[in-house]
This record gives sequence, structure tokens and C-alpha cells, in this order.
Amino acid sequence: MSSSKIITLVIALVIGAGLGLFYGWAIAPVEYTDVTPDLLRQDYQVDFVLMTAEAYQNDFDSATAARRLALLGSEPPATFVTSTLEYASANNFTAEELRVLQALLTAMQTYQPDENPAP
Repeated sequence: MSSSKIITLVIALVIGAGLGLFYGWAIAPVEYTDVTPDLLRQDYQVDFVLMTAEAYQNDFDSATAARRLALLGSEPPATFVTSTLEYASANNFTAEELRVLQALLTAMQTYQPDENPAP
């Protein structure tokens, strides 16, 4: 193979890769929709747990709170709340936010799911 053909091939590959990257990043980038909370960054997962704790403060429904926290993964709900409390303490969350998280943690530590869930 002659050197001019190799140079032409390399130039074509570089142009093709550049056009592919431009198309993928600028023209039609990937848009994530309807993703589950377990795919979120840690700070967004913390916000999710905090919102769950605030909702729990309004209705005191442990089953609903546990179902919401189950969206974060297969670990027990209290595990997610404990890690959120640690993150909140390290990042200067307000005393009210720490209080609602502690209330949710207490509820999740004592929560026992029903043996016969409703259909």
C-alpha cells in the first residue's frame, strides 16, 4: 500500500470520527428520561431521600416512604437514610433537615413490611 493511500485512509478516519463526535454531542446528544433514582449522582440521591423524609413528615406513611427509598437499590431503606444523614452532617444541612431525616431513619429502622401486600 502506498503512503498516499495510508494518509488518505487516516484523514478519512479522523474526519469520520470528528463528524461522529460532533453528531453525537451537538446534533443528537443522548437524553436520559425516566431514569430510576439509583442512577443519580450522590447529591441528587441525597435530595431524593430528603424529599422522601419531608413527605414522610406530612403523612407519616412508613410503607410509602420505604417504597420510595427502595427505588435507590436493594439495600434496606434505613441504610440509605443513614448514608444521607452522614452526607447531610458533613455538608452543613440545616437543623430542620437533619431532624426530618432522623425521624425518617427512626421510622425505617422500625418499619416492618406487611406479609400480605394489597393487590
